[in-house]
Amino acid sequence: MKRRPSHRVAGALLWLAACQRQTPEPPPSPPLPPGSAVLLAVGDIASCDSDGDEATAALLDVLPGEIATLGDTVYPEGTAEAFARCYAPSWGRHKARTHPVPGNHDYLVEGAGPYFDYFGAAAGARGQGYYSYEVGTWHVVALNTELRAEAVEEQVRWLREDLKAHPARCTLAYMHRPLFTSMRERDNGFVRPLWEALDEAGAEVVLAGHDHFYERFAPQTPGGEVDAGRGLREFVVGTGGRSFYPLEPAPANSERRIGDRYGLLRLTLEEGAYGWEFLQVGGGIGDQGRGACH
Repeated sequence: MKRRPSHRVAGALLWLAACQRQTPEPPPSPPLPPGSAVLLAVGDIASCDSDGDEATAALLDVLPGEIATLGDTVYPEGTAEAFARCYAPSWGRHKARTHPVPGNHDYLVEGAGPYFDYFGAAAGARGQGYYSYEVGTWHVVALNTELRAEAVEEQVRWLREDLKAHPARCTLAYMHRPLFTSMRERDNGFVRPLWEALDEAGAEVVLAGHDHFYERFAPQTPGGEVDAGRGLREFVVGTGGRSFYPLEPAPANSERRIGDRYGLLRLTLEEGAYGWEFLQVGGGIGDQGRGACH
């Protein structure tokens, strides 16, 4: 049972409830092409001070597909109590199809122990938190941006070997911290080696959370240069229910931003292509489009 929210949060919850009454379900998915699959992604999710996670979990209730959580699973920190009281009652009912990565709030508890306890084998090896799997014809890589020193280098080595061992035409990766974002003060340059490995392998898409808004970038290199032919398209999806961050002036190559709506990114992973839709709490598609694999 969640504790009672503050007056400020309560006002936001009334707005969310009104939106949900107007449009209780997201738009239906079109029929999938043969061999296609759906991946639903978002980060920055649960808090006992907000019912935003209940609203996004309600979207999941009517959406098929695998789920990628993009870190900061529960707030204010990833304690066992927070997972039990603030995450399990909402998103926990979709645990069986969830493929998580940790965020910095999960690591506010030493070693993210309760995070690994809660998700078990689905979180990857304890102390690593990175792994890969297949969704349809796509190879999907889950990465941990919260590691330190030698563990960071080991993850990059592992990623290069994993990509060599799975030379799929279409590859997607996700992690908590974005390399590119509208939050100017962020310094996430330490994730660039992961991007470089993905870029060299010809990956298509990178998903991240950490910043509490939705943002889509043009395909670009790890150095931030537009590359329509081989660039990585990044989506920042920190709209899982915790709160919103104010949008700062858009950085280079930012194509779409939504700063005041909770929601999920629905990716339709096809053979040789992909489609995206940002499904908003309260109804409507805030962003959509298509891309081709390299």
